[in-house]
Amino acid sequence: MASAGEDAKPPPTHRLLSISKSLVAGGIAGGVSRTAVAPLERLKILLQVQNPHNIKYKGTIQGLKYIWRTEGFRGMFKGNGTNCARIVPNSAVKFFSYEEASKGILWLYQRQTGNEEAQLTPVLRLGAGACAGIIAMSATYPMDLVRGRITVQTDASPRQYRGMFHALSTVFREEGPRALYKGWLPSVIGVIPYVGLNFSVYESLKDWLIRYKPLGIAQDSELSVTTRLACGAAAGTVGQTVAYPLDVIRRRMQMVGWKDAASVVAGEGKGKAEYTGMVDAFKKTIKYEGFGALYTGLVPNSVKVVPSIAIAFVTYEMVKDILGVEMRISD
Repeated sequence: MASAGEDAKPPPTHRLLSISKSLVAGGIAGGVSRTAVAPLERLKILLQVQNPHNIKYKGTIQGLKYIWRTEGFRGMFKGNGTNCARIVPNSAVKFFSYEEASKGILWLYQRQTGNEEAQLTPVLRLGAGACAGIIAMSATYPMDLVRGRITVQTDASPRQYRGMFHALSTVFREEGPRALYKGWLPSVIGVIPYVGLNFSVYESLKDWLIRYKPLGIAQDSELSVTTRLACGAAAGTVGQTVAYPLDVIRRRMQMVGWKDAASVVAGEGKGKAEYTGMVDAFKKTIKYEGFGALYTGLVPNSVKVVPSIAIAFVTYEMVKDILGVEMRISD
Protein backbone atom coordinates (compact mmCIF):
# COMPACT_ATOMS: atom_id res chain seq x y z
CA MET A 1 0.00 0.00 0.00
CA ALA A 2 1.53 3.32 -0.98
CA SER A 3 2.01 5.85 1.79
CA ALA A 4 0.63 9.35 1.59
CA GLY A 5 4.12 10.86 1.57
CA GLU A 6 5.33 9.23 -1.64
CA ASP A 7 6.02 11.62 -4.54
CA ALA A 8 5.01 9.27 -7.35
CA LYS A 9 1.33 8.51 -7.35
CA PRO A 10 -0.48 6.23 -9.79
CA PRO A 11 -3.20 7.69 -12.04
CA PRO A 12 -6.65 7.85 -10.40
CA THR A 13 -8.05 5.12 -12.67
CA HIS A 14 -5.09 2.82 -11.92
CA ARG A 15 -5.45 3.41 -8.17
CA LEU A 16 -9.20 2.75 -8.32
CA LEU A 17 -8.61 -0.49 -10.22
CA SER A 18 -5.96 -1.59 -7.72
CA ILE A 19 -8.27 -0.86 -4.78
CA SER A 20 -11.11 -2.77 -6.45
CA LYS A 21 -8.92 -5.82 -7.07
CA SER A 22 -7.59 -5.74 -3.52
CA LEU A 23 -11.13 -5.58 -2.13
CA VAL A 24 -12.19 -8.52 -4.29
CA ALA A 25 -9.19 -10.57 -3.16
CA GLY A 26 -9.74 -9.71 0.49
CA GLY A 27 -13.47 -10.36 0.27
CA ILE A 28 -13.04 -13.78 -1.33
CA ALA A 29 -10.32 -14.73 1.17
CA GLY A 30 -12.50 -13.65 4.08
CA GLY A 31 -15.54 -15.49 2.76
CA VAL A 32 -13.67 -18.75 2.17
CA SER A 33 -11.86 -18.67 5.52
CA ARG A 34 -15.00 -17.86 7.49
CA THR A 35 -17.02 -20.54 5.74
CA ALA A 36 -14.33 -23.13 6.49
CA VAL A 37 -14.52 -22.45 10.24
CA ALA A 38 -18.24 -21.54 10.35
CA PRO A 39 -19.22 -24.48 12.64
CA LEU A 40 -16.66 -23.37 15.25
CA GLU A 41 -17.78 -19.74 14.93
CA ARG A 42 -21.41 -20.70 15.46
CA LEU A 43 -20.58 -22.90 18.44
CA LYS A 44 -18.56 -20.07 20.01
CA ILE A 45 -21.55 -17.72 19.84
CA LEU A 46 -23.93 -20.37 21.18
CA LEU A 47 -21.62 -20.98 24.14
CA GLN A 48 -21.36 -17.24 24.78
CA VAL A 49 -25.11 -16.62 25.03
CA GLN A 50 -26.66 -19.87 26.27
CA ASN A 51 -28.64 -19.67 29.49
CA PRO A 52 -26.66 -21.07 32.48
CA HIS A 53 -29.84 -22.77 33.75
CA ASN A 54 -30.30 -24.67 30.51
CA ILE A 55 -26.87 -25.88 29.38
CA LYS A 56 -26.96 -27.62 26.00
CA TYR A 57 -23.44 -26.99 24.75
CA LYS A 58 -20.78 -28.25 27.15
CA GLY A 59 -17.62 -28.05 25.07
CA THR A 60 -16.18 -28.01 21.58
CA ILE A 61 -16.58 -31.68 20.60
CA GLN A 62 -19.87 -32.22 22.44
CA GLY A 63 -21.23 -28.94 21.11
CA LEU A 64 -20.43 -29.74 17.48
CA LYS A 65 -21.93 -33.23 17.85
CA TYR A 66 -25.09 -31.76 19.42
CA ILE A 67 -25.53 -29.26 16.56
CA TRP A 68 -25.04 -32.03 13.99
CA ARG A 69 -27.47 -34.36 15.75
CA THR A 70 -30.22 -31.79 16.30
CA GLU A 71 -29.89 -29.51 13.26
CA GLY A 72 -27.84 -31.45 10.72
CA PHE A 73 -25.40 -30.11 8.15
CA ARG A 74 -27.28 -26.82 7.63
CA GLY A 75 -27.15 -26.14 11.35
CA MET A 76 -23.36 -26.18 11.26
CA PHE A 77 -23.37 -23.23 8.87
CA LYS A 78 -26.35 -21.25 10.17
CA GLY A 79 -25.63 -17.51 10.05
CA ASN A 80 -22.60 -17.94 7.81
CA GLY A 81 -24.27 -16.33 4.81
CA THR A 82 -24.94 -13.19 6.81
CA ASN A 83 -21.41 -13.26 8.18
CA CYS A 84 -19.96 -13.46 4.67
CA ALA A 85 -22.34 -10.77 3.40
CA ARG A 86 -20.79 -8.20 5.74
CA ILE A 87 -17.19 -8.92 4.74
CA VAL A 88 -17.11 -6.99 1.46
CA PRO A 89 -18.57 -3.70 2.80
CA ASN A 90 -16.51 -4.09 5.98
CA SER A 91 -13.32 -4.50 3.95
CA ALA A 92 -14.25 -1.60 1.68
CA VAL A 93 -14.87 0.78 4.57
CA LYS A 94 -11.79 -0.42 6.44
CA PHE A 95 -9.54 0.02 3.40
CA PHE A 96 -10.84 3.51 2.58
CA SER A 97 -10.75 4.56 6.25
CA TYR A 98 -7.17 3.33 6.64
CA GLU A 99 -6.08 5.32 3.57
CA GLU A 100 -7.75 8.51 4.76
CA ALA A 101 -6.65 8.09 8.40
CA SER A 102 -3.07 7.44 7.28
CA LYS A 103 -3.06 10.60 5.18
CA GLY A 104 -4.47 12.71 8.01
CA ILE A 105 -2.14 11.30 10.67
CA LEU A 106 0.89 11.65 8.39
CA TRP A 107 -0.02 15.27 7.61
CA LEU A 108 -0.25 16.09 11.32
CA TYR A 109 2.99 14.21 12.05
CA GLN A 110 4.88 16.10 9.33
CA ARG A 111 3.60 19.44 10.62
CA GLN A 112 4.47 18.55 14.21
CA THR A 113 8.01 17.44 13.42
CA GLY A 114 8.61 20.04 10.74
CA ASN A 115 9.86 17.29 8.46
CA GLU A 116 7.98 17.14 5.16
CA GLU A 117 9.74 13.87 4.29
CA ALA A 118 8.68 12.04 7.47
CA GLN A 119 6.93 8.71 7.02
CA LEU A 120 4.44 6.85 9.17
CA THR A 121 5.97 4.95 12.10
CA PRO A 122 4.61 1.56 13.27
CA VAL A 123 2.83 3.31 16.16
CA LEU A 124 1.18 5.82 13.82
CA ARG A 125 0.13 3.01 11.48
CA LEU A 126 -1.30 1.23 14.49
CA GLY A 127 -3.36 4.33 15.26
CA ALA A 128 -4.58 4.52 11.67
CA GLY A 129 -5.46 0.82 11.74
CA ALA A 130 -7.37 1.21 14.99
CA CYS A 131 -9.34 4.13 13.54
CA ALA A 132 -10.13 2.12 10.42
CA GLY A 133 -11.20 -0.87 12.50
CA ILE A 134 -13.57 1.21 14.62
CA ILE A 135 -15.10 2.95 11.60
CA ALA A 136 -15.55 -0.28 9.64
CA MET A 137 -16.98 -2.11 12.64
CA SER A 138 -19.43 0.73 13.31
CA ALA A 139 -20.52 0.94 9.68
CA THR A 140 -21.35 -2.77 9.46
CA TYR A 141 -22.36 -3.39 13.08
CA PRO A 142 -26.09 -3.98 12.41
CA MET A 143 -25.08 -6.87 10.13
CA ASP A 144 -22.99 -8.32 12.92
CA LEU A 145 -25.90 -8.05 15.35
CA VAL A 146 -28.37 -9.87 13.12
CA ARG A 147 -25.69 -12.42 12.21
CA GLY A 148 -25.40 -13.25 15.90
CA ARG A 149 -29.15 -13.67 16.23
CA ILE A 150 -29.48 -15.81 13.11
CA THR A 151 -26.60 -17.93 14.35
CA VAL A 152 -28.30 -18.49 17.72
CA GLN A 153 -31.81 -19.32 16.50
CA THR A 154 -32.70 -22.97 16.16
CA ASP A 155 -35.67 -24.92 14.82
CA ALA A 156 -37.21 -24.52 18.28
CA SER A 157 -37.26 -20.71 18.03
CA PRO A 158 -40.83 -19.32 18.19
CA ARG A 159 -40.22 -17.32 15.05
CA GLN A 160 -37.44 -17.46 12.52
CA TYR A 161 -35.46 -14.70 10.88
CA ARG A 162 -35.59 -15.63 7.20
CA GLY A 163 -32.36 -13.87 6.33
CA MET A 164 -30.21 -10.81 6.90
CA PHE A 165 -32.59 -8.22 5.45
CA HIS A 166 -35.63 -9.74 7.14
CA ALA A 167 -33.75 -9.72 10.45
CA LEU A 168 -32.62 -6.10 9.99
CA SER A 169 -36.14 -4.89 9.17
CA THR A 170 -37.68 -6.91 12.00
CA VAL A 171 -35.28 -5.58 14.64
CA PHE A 172 -35.71 -2.03 13.32
CA ARG A 173 -39.50 -2.28 13.34
CA GLU A 174 -40.02 -4.10 16.65
CA GLU A 175 -37.11 -2.84 18.77
CA GLY A 176 -36.25 0.49 17.21
CA PRO A 177 -33.17 1.78 15.33
CA ARG A 178 -31.02 1.93 18.47
CA ALA A 179 -31.43 -1.83 18.89
CA LEU A 180 -29.30 -2.36 15.79
CA TYR A 181 -26.32 -1.09 17.80
CA LYS A 182 -26.78 -3.08 21.01
CA GLY A 183 -23.34 -4.10 22.26
CA TRP A 184 -21.60 -1.47 20.13
CA LEU A 185 -19.64 0.10 23.02
CA PRO A 186 -17.83 -3.08 24.15
CA SER A 187 -17.12 -3.76 20.48
CA VAL A 188 -15.44 -0.37 20.08
CA ILE A 189 -13.47 -0.79 23.29
CA GLY A 190 -12.46 -4.30 22.28
CA VAL A 191 -11.09 -3.17 18.91
CA ILE A 192 -8.31 -1.12 20.54
CA PRO A 193 -6.54 -3.83 22.59
CA TYR A 194 -7.27 -6.46 19.94
CA VAL A 195 -5.70 -4.49 17.10
CA GLY A 196 -2.91 -3.17 19.33
CA LEU A 197 -1.86 -6.59 20.57
CA ASN A 198 -2.12 -8.10 17.10
CA PHE A 199 0.34 -5.57 15.72
CA SER A 200 2.69 -5.50 18.69
CA VAL A 201 2.91 -9.29 19.16
CA TYR A 202 3.27 -9.91 15.43
CA GLU A 203 6.04 -7.32 14.98
CA SER A 204 7.83 -8.31 18.20
CA LEU A 205 7.87 -11.99 17.24
CA LYS A 206 9.20 -11.19 13.78
CA ASP A 207 11.96 -8.95 15.19
CA TRP A 208 12.96 -11.58 17.77
CA LEU A 209 13.12 -14.37 15.19
CA ILE A 210 15.14 -12.25 12.75
CA ARG A 211 17.53 -11.07 15.48
CA TYR A 212 18.27 -14.40 17.19
CA LYS A 213 17.48 -16.83 14.32
CA PRO A 214 16.41 -19.78 16.55
CA LEU A 215 16.69 -23.14 14.75
CA GLY A 216 17.77 -21.30 11.63
CA ILE A 217 14.24 -20.01 11.04
CA ALA A 218 15.31 -16.65 9.62
CA GLN A 219 17.43 -16.59 6.46
CA ASP A 220 19.07 -13.31 5.41
CA SER A 221 16.72 -11.28 7.62
CA GLU A 222 13.69 -12.81 5.92
CA LEU A 223 11.01 -15.10 7.30
CA SER A 224 9.20 -17.79 5.36
CA VAL A 225 5.47 -17.65 4.68
CA THR A 226 4.93 -20.46 7.19
CA THR A 227 6.84 -18.60 9.91
CA ARG A 228 4.99 -15.36 9.28
CA LEU A 229 1.74 -17.31 9.38
CA ALA A 230 2.73 -18.75 12.77
CA CYS A 231 3.54 -15.25 14.05
CA GLY A 232 0.16 -14.04 12.86
CA ALA A 233 -1.61 -16.96 14.50
CA ALA A 234 0.19 -16.28 17.81
CA ALA A 235 -0.65 -12.58 17.61
CA GLY A 236 -4.29 -13.35 16.86
CA THR A 237 -4.50 -15.80 19.76
CA VAL A 238 -3.06 -13.31 22.27
CA GLY A 239 -5.21 -10.44 21.00
CA GLN A 240 -8.48 -12.36 21.01
CA THR A 241 -7.78 -13.85 24.45
CA VAL A 242 -7.35 -10.41 26.03
CA ALA A 243 -10.30 -8.85 24.22
CA TYR A 244 -12.55 -11.93 24.44
CA PRO A 245 -14.62 -10.89 27.51
CA LEU A 246 -15.77 -7.82 25.60
CA ASP A 247 -16.87 -10.07 22.76
CA VAL A 248 -18.93 -12.19 25.17
CA ILE A 249 -20.61 -9.11 26.63
CA ARG A 250 -21.27 -7.74 23.16
CA ARG A 251 -23.03 -10.95 22.09
CA ARG A 252 -25.15 -11.06 25.23
CA MET A 253 -26.21 -7.44 24.88
CA GLN A 254 -27.20 -8.13 21.27
CA MET A 255 -29.75 -10.68 22.48
CA VAL A 256 -31.46 -8.29 24.93
CA GLY A 257 -34.98 -7.35 23.81
CA TRP A 258 -35.30 -10.33 21.46
CA LYS A 259 -38.67 -11.61 22.64
CA ASP A 260 -38.59 -14.58 20.27
CA ALA A 261 -35.13 -15.75 21.28
CA ALA A 262 -34.42 -19.44 20.96
CA SER A 263 -34.66 -21.63 24.06
CA VAL A 264 -30.88 -21.81 24.21
CA VAL A 265 -30.90 -18.10 25.10
CA ALA A 266 -34.11 -17.74 27.06
CA GLY A 267 -33.90 -21.05 28.86
CA GLU A 268 -36.83 -23.28 29.64
CA GLY A 269 -39.05 -21.38 32.03
CA LYS A 270 -36.20 -19.19 33.25
CA GLY A 271 -35.71 -15.85 31.55
CA LYS A 272 -32.36 -14.54 30.46
CA ALA A 273 -31.02 -11.58 32.43
CA GLU A 274 -31.68 -8.11 31.01
CA TYR A 275 -28.80 -5.69 30.86
CA THR A 276 -29.03 -1.91 31.16
CA GLY A 277 -25.57 -1.41 29.72
CA MET A 278 -22.06 -2.79 29.33
CA VAL A 279 -21.03 -2.40 32.98
CA ASP A 280 -24.29 -3.97 34.16
CA ALA A 281 -23.74 -6.90 31.79
CA PHE A 282 -20.25 -7.45 33.19
CA LYS A 283 -21.51 -7.30 36.80
CA LYS A 284 -24.43 -9.68 36.27
CA THR A 285 -22.40 -12.17 34.27
CA ILE A 286 -19.67 -12.38 36.93
CA LYS A 287 -22.16 -12.32 39.83
CA TYR A 288 -24.42 -15.10 38.58
CA GLU A 289 -22.03 -17.20 36.50
CA GLY A 290 -18.55 -16.43 37.74
CA PHE A 291 -15.51 -14.84 36.08
CA GLY A 292 -15.01 -17.89 33.87
CA ALA A 293 -18.24 -17.08 32.00
CA LEU A 294 -16.41 -14.17 30.35
CA TYR A 295 -14.32 -16.76 28.50
CA THR A 296 -17.14 -19.11 27.51
CA GLY A 297 -16.49 -20.29 23.95
CA LEU A 298 -12.82 -19.33 23.98
CA VAL A 299 -11.66 -22.86 23.08
CA PRO A 300 -13.56 -23.19 19.78
CA ASN A 301 -12.64 -19.60 19.00
CA SER A 302 -8.95 -20.37 19.58
CA VAL A 303 -9.17 -23.61 17.60
CA LYS A 304 -10.46 -21.72 14.56
CA VAL A 305 -7.76 -19.01 14.66
CA VAL A 306 -4.95 -20.97 13.00
CA PRO A 307 -6.94 -22.64 10.18
CA SER A 308 -8.85 -19.42 9.57
CA ILE A 309 -5.67 -17.40 9.13
CA ALA A 310 -4.03 -20.14 7.07
CA ILE A 311 -6.99 -20.50 4.70
CA ALA A 312 -7.40 -16.72 4.39
CA PHE A 313 -3.68 -16.34 3.61
CA VAL A 314 -3.59 -19.07 0.95
CA THR A 315 -6.85 -17.96 -0.67
CA TYR A 316 -5.76 -14.34 -0.67
CA GLU A 317 -2.45 -15.18 -2.33
CA MET A 318 -4.16 -17.28 -5.02
CA VAL A 319 -6.76 -14.63 -5.86
CA LYS A 320 -4.11 -11.90 -5.74
CA ASP A 321 -1.98 -13.78 -8.28
CA ILE A 322 -4.97 -14.31 -10.55
CA LEU A 323 -5.96 -10.63 -10.45
CA GLY A 324 -2.37 -9.36 -10.53
CA VAL A 325 -2.56 -7.12 -7.48
CA GLU A 326 0.13 -6.40 -4.92
CA MET A 327 -0.99 -5.77 -1.34
CA ARG A 328 0.35 -6.76 2.04
CA ILE A 329 -1.60 -9.47 3.88
CA SER A 330 -1.79 -7.19 6.94
CA ASP A 331 -3.68 -4.60 4.87
